[in-house]
Amino acid sequence: MLQSLLPQSPINPTATSSSEAAPVTSKRSSSPSSSDDPRPLKHPNLDISTAPPAADSPEIESRGLRLLSLLLQCAESVAVDNLSDALTLLPEITSLSSPFGSSPERVAAYFSDALRARILSSYLSSYSPLPLKTLTVTHRIPRSFHLLNSLTPLIKFSHFTSNQAIFQSIHSFSRLHIVDFDIMQGLQWPGLFHILASRPRPIESIRITGIGPDSDLLEATGRRLADFAASLNLPFQFTPLEGKIADLATDFTPFRHRDPAEATVVHWTQHCLYDVTGSDLAAAQFLLSLRPRLFTVVEQDLGRGSCGGFLGRFVEALHYYSALFDAIGDGGGGGEERWEVERGVLGGEIRNIVAVGGPKRTGEVRVERWGDELRRVGFRPVSLAGCPAAQASLLLGMVPWKGYTLAEEGGRLKLGWKDLSLLTASAWRPANSTGEEEEDGVEEWDRNERASL
Repeated sequence: MLQSLLPQSPINPTATSSSEAAPVTSKRSSSPSSSDDPRPLKHPNLDISTAPPAADSPEIESRGLRLLSLLLQCAESVAVDNLSDALTLLPEITSLSSPFGSSPERVAAYFSDALRARILSSYLSSYSPLPLKTLTVTHRIPRSFHLLNSLTPLIKFSHFTSNQAIFQSIHSFSRLHIVDFDIMQGLQWPGLFHILASRPRPIESIRITGIGPDSDLLEATGRRLADFAASLNLPFQFTPLEGKIADLATDFTPFRHRDPAEATVVHWTQHCLYDVTGSDLAAAQFLLSLRPRLFTVVEQDLGRGSCGGFLGRFVEALHYYSALFDAIGDGGGGGEERWEVERGVLGGEIRNIVAVGGPKRTGEVRVERWGDELRRVGFRPVSLAGCPAAQASLLLGMVPWKGYTLAEEGGRLKLGWKDLSLLTASAWRPANSTGEEEEDGVEEWDRNERASL
């Protein structure tokens, strides 16, 4: 598998690859275009009953080595603006890769497509992220995330850990206001509704402010959540806000609350499909101004490599997504559903990272490590050790896929695939909020609250 062929040591953006394997002459179908085709996600040549060669077969290993070498050579040429040499490498990469093949072939198909887009944008001096409206209106992103939730524990990890931390933080409150920075379908919140409905002290009201890029999708999400809350006899209110986080910071009306019995919590599951914040620094300041009881965030362990330039970003992304493709393939995912996830979610993220430099390229300062930025603006970490960690461990014990790992590091929880961390969940609160500080600077909840849980 391609992920196993990449270096396990820290990435050196200036390193070049000298590994070459004999060229493979067999042909594969070319990479699909990442255009936003609203038609059903079908492929006439997709045979989900035919298994690809074993991942450790000599043919796959040889093809993977050759693809890795070609991808790195092409990226090195792009990094030094030698676009003509990069273009000459793409036909062979395309011939050896396929979105329906082995893990190395599938990864290479999407990276070659992203490299092609990068070269074209370099010629045109135009860097445009994926057209967001088209993606959301055609429901590709929501459906792909739904399938990702069924094929991997990645999304469930975000839900389990964050919901448990939120539940602990609001023990003494009778009202709850949730601000979801990118709510999508709101898949996380029915789980929290369940545990709130079962707590000894009844919840008097739940309101969610859901932020997202498409008003129709937000309205549909609100209706589903309202129906679910009604089935549990929970009082519920949903406020949809279309736009980016920083753009909404000019009007605080939907976020104001002065009811001492209401706790405000904020959640954000990050991804690279589209720009959620508008301005990262403005979004961080907006978050602090909300003064939440708790802020939970789940980050991809992918720094986008902007400090190391294009080559560093490319190598880091290649390492990261090779592991993700391996996890989806080796973890039991296959056929058309796997293709929809890889095309609708992972392929879009790869294109944005490689071709655009992230969901946006505006020239403004971007936050690479949100933990550092949150500390800078006045937040302190809250440990997820204890019940949230136990929930994450329980999740991994329930899923049928082996190879996922869980680690606790400084109060944060890291979900990985074999030796590579994929997601990091963390919790934060304003520094002057009530809490006890441990020796490592990570806060815990008040002893009385913890004892009563």
